[in-house]
Amino acid sequence: MDTAGTIALAVTDGMLPFELSLACEVFGSAPATLPGPWYDLTLCGPGPVRAGRFLLHPDHGLDRLARAATVIVPGWADVDVDPPAELVDAVRAAHAAGARVASLCTGAFVLAAAGLLDGRRATTHWAHTDALAARHPRVRVDPDVLYVDGGSVLTSAGKAAALDLCLHLVRLDRGSAVANTVARRLVVPPHRDGGQAQFVTTPVPAPDHHPLADVLPWALARLDQPLTVEDLARRARMSSRHLGRHFRAATGTTPLQWLLTQRIRRAQELLETTGGTIDTIATATGLGTATTLRRHFTRSVGVPPDTYRRTFRSRPTR
Repeated sequence: MDTAGTIALAVTDGMLPFELSLACEVFGSAPATLPGPWYDLTLCGPGPVRAGRFLLHPDHGLDRLARAATVIVPGWADVDVDPPAELVDAVRAAHAAGARVASLCTGAFVLAAAGLLDGRRATTHWAHTDALAARHPRVRVDPDVLYVDGGSVLTSAGKAAALDLCLHLVRLDRGSAVANTVARRLVVPPHRDGGQAQFVTTPVPAPDHHPLADVLPWALARLDQPLTVEDLARRARMSSRHLGRHFRAATGTTPLQWLLTQRIRRAQELLETTGGTIDTIATATGLGTATTLRRHFTRSVGVPPDTYRRTFRSRPTR
């Protein structure tokens, strides 16, 4: 099934309007600068449904979910109440028919009720992870991540993390450059790894006053150079240990892992948008050799650089 085709939003009374709206914003309208077709977005639900203060009129019934390539279940408002059986059955049938199924925020309770999360690692909004684990003990609930990509089943934490998952789906389907274009239109960070913590340990001050405000853009402009933690610490005028604490609080990861992630994302963009050799791209991203790039890229993205390039440079929307 073509995962870059039809996206169906499963809607029923009690859905959270924020997650529903952001999914419509990401998948419902193509960036103006991109040629070719975009997603075919449809709302599927049992007649008029209410989401918060909004009354929605779905395009099709829930049975239409089984014909979609991707099914997205927005947040479920009352996690203390079992979701409607007809919704649960329709989501289960869609996955059995081959659809990729993703939940936003507490939509994970619908996926869990459908049995799609049994034996799987999954997440939801941190305030409800204990409830999800208690009600569905066969689910391996991870409360400390933004989203979990399980292949045919994906789950996200709440609010902004739901947007991260939507952009992740665009990145899987259309490539990093297109996902970044969508992120720029929405004025949000182009990429946050799913494994990043759901919330930072300390509030992040205004950008001009944050200890990393100068370090991050400085490093991004020098990805072709062999940067070390000590280089970053000198730029930040602090010790390496102090830098590590600030990085963990602000990004949810270590300086070296953050650097590697940025190098891989830059490599994705270059593979999609240029004809440079693997060696050239390895040098441009600071990964040194084609062998090193292939090892880290395959581990992070799941396919070798050459395969990634063939996939995304041949897409019609590219």
